[in-house]
Amino acid sequence: MRDPRRDAPWLPDLCRLPRLAALLGLAELVVVVLVLAPDGADAWTPMRFLSASGFALWLALAVAVLLCKLRVPISHLPQRLGALAAVALAAAVALSGAGVMHALYSTLGTQPLGLGFWRFAGGAAAVTALIAALALRYFYVGDRWAAQTQANARAEADALQARIRPHFLFNSMNLIAGLLRRDPAVAERAVLDLSDLFRAALGAGEGDSTLAAECELAAQYLSIESLRLGQRLQVEWDKREPLPWQLPLPRLTLQPLVENAVLHGISHLPQGGTVSIALWSREQTLHLRVRNPAPPPGAAVASLHRGAGHAQRSIAHRLAWRFGPQARVTAGWDGGYYACEVMLPLP
Repeated sequence: MRDPRRDAPWLPDLCRLPRLAALLGLAELVVVVLVLAPDGADAWTPMRFLSASGFALWLALAVAVLLCKLRVPISHLPQRLGALAAVALAAAVALSGAGVMHALYSTLGTQPLGLGFWRFAGGAAAVTALIAALALRYFYVGDRWAAQTQANARAEADALQARIRPHFLFNSMNLIAGLLRRDPAVAERAVLDLSDLFRAALGAGEGDSTLAAECELAAQYLSIESLRLGQRLQVEWDKREPLPWQLPLPRLTLQPLVENAVLHGISHLPQGGTVSIALWSREQTLHLRVRNPAPPPGAAVASLHRGAGHAQRSIAHRLAWRFGPQARVTAGWDGGYYACEVMLPLP
């Protein structure tokens, strides 16, 4: 089976508007550097600056369009050879454009920047090749970093998925087996809830869920656990409308936090307690908070808190990749309660 990542073009995509704007900015920066350089040449006039800027921007645009159109063929070459070909094409475009410009100036009886043909055309080609090489390398490293970040997020989702399966599946199946004779209707509902939960676990890292679906999944998980813990587990939902119910979220964003509240909190307290789940939006930020009574973070339960921290780090990592640095996950124990809050920027 072929790896689709091997078929993806490795040459950076210069068709994107931010990258095109970056190339145009670099071209204009070169002109500004030439203007400010103390080379003893004649003073730069506004018209001279405008003509140089127009030529530099035209070169940058031409190189970007050419490499954009030839991205796939160049990517079929080995990377080193392809990189040399891309830089050579940029230099050839600059050499041709500079030659045409020098010929036009010559017909008017002058020379651009007071330079001869080879000095002007060769210098433009060398500078363009250097800028193209630096820009392509920068964009290439950025693409690789983004791909690695996505792979890490997928790996975190896979690890979270694997962690959810074993203990919860065994406990739930034993519970359902015990319910089959005395309450078949409840057993059937538990099977359906369990099916939905593991369908979401199998899809972790593949596509988005929504806020409404994440809340429903958390409610199904709590419904199964309430059959096991009985009156020891109480659930309190606080949904403060309006809420962005269709907001795209990575799968298994809320359910692992609720699972932590049950496994590392309620189930270790003889009297049980209440898991409080609050959702509200304020100042273009969505807040999700899960709060529960929990044992203190002492040595006896240190492993439990480490387990909760693993799920929170995984969720924080995936949310940061999806929403950027504005997404935050905070958690802490205080006065007998453990609370975890997720803050996400709203569009």
